[in-house]
Amino acid sequence: METVLSGIRSTGNLHLGNYFGALRNFTKMQDEYKCFFFIADYHSLTTHPDPQILHPNVKNVLTEYLAAGIDPDKATLYIQSDVPEVCELYLLLNMHAYLGELSKTTSFKDKARKNPENVNAGLLTYPTLMAADILMHNADKVPVGKDQEQHLEMTRKFARRFNNLYSVEYFKEPAAFNFGQELVKIPGLDGSGKMGKSEGNCLYLMDDPKTIEKKVKRALTDEGPKEFNAVKPDYIENLFTILNVVSTPDVVSFFDEKWNKCEIRYGDLKKQLAEDIIKVTNPIRERIIDIQNDESYLHKVTTQGAEKARESASKTLREVRQIMGFKPF
Repeated sequence: METVLSGIRSTGNLHLGNYFGALRNFTKMQDEYKCFFFIADYHSLTTHPDPQILHPNVKNVLTEYLAAGIDPDKATLYIQSDVPEVCELYLLLNMHAYLGELSKTTSFKDKARKNPENVNAGLLTYPTLMAADILMHNADKVPVGKDQEQHLEMTRKFARRFNNLYSVEYFKEPAAFNFGQELVKIPGLDGSGKMGKSEGNCLYLMDDPKTIEKKVKRALTDEGPKEFNAVKPDYIENLFTILNVVSTPDVVSFFDEKWNKCEIRYGDLKKQLAEDIIKVTNPIRERIIDIQNDESYLHKVTTQGAEKARESASKTLREVRQIMGFKPF
């Protein structure tokens, strides 16, 4: 059975981009693959090193994973920092990761430009830690959005480099897993090309209906098309992209036709969009509230997940150390 690994940083609540990018497919995946799902709290330290919010953020992501349908009895669900083996593999992989390639990654350059006062080593070596997360379980497939494709390619590069340096065929080269479709990228409502926490343009799974209605109502629009079958501006295409994933095909066709005939009423579009988003998120939000109050269940889930993840991780690390020449006397 092929192994699938997916992680998400513990920097707050999950949003529609997380859900439609991967989460909604996880319930199916865990029945068909050997799945490892983890909460990347080490990764969050590159930009959010606040001890007051670290644990609450981990708890938020954990409960939302469970509410979205992850079954800890079928998949391995764990917190990254509960598996210390990843730190040693991260160190070992860094010995063969080069400054030039790390500093050229798009995410590093973007974050360094936006936060020049916090260009830390963890930010620079983010791709190496991501590679350690993936290679620790020798994953075959990794569900990633478009913004993470470059990091996954670097993981493949690190795997090849390790195999070549030590004349082995140990690490697999993991492939992007997009559930047989084009990789999903959910846009923000502010006209930007990506929904993300740092962009401040998210629709969260935990948002209540009134919050969702307010956010959608504020979405960027214009005066509408001036000619038939006009090309939609990016910020309008963004609304239709979200509509495509939360609404039925007939609803999408209706508003598409209204656009093409210059009859679009953005108030109607936003009202429908908000209603359909609420239909998707409200059941999840209700499950989140139930789960986050059950401390004994969360303890059981994380303890069980750590044990299963460490069993896999310790085997990999033991074999990697042997390949690299670390041997006991």
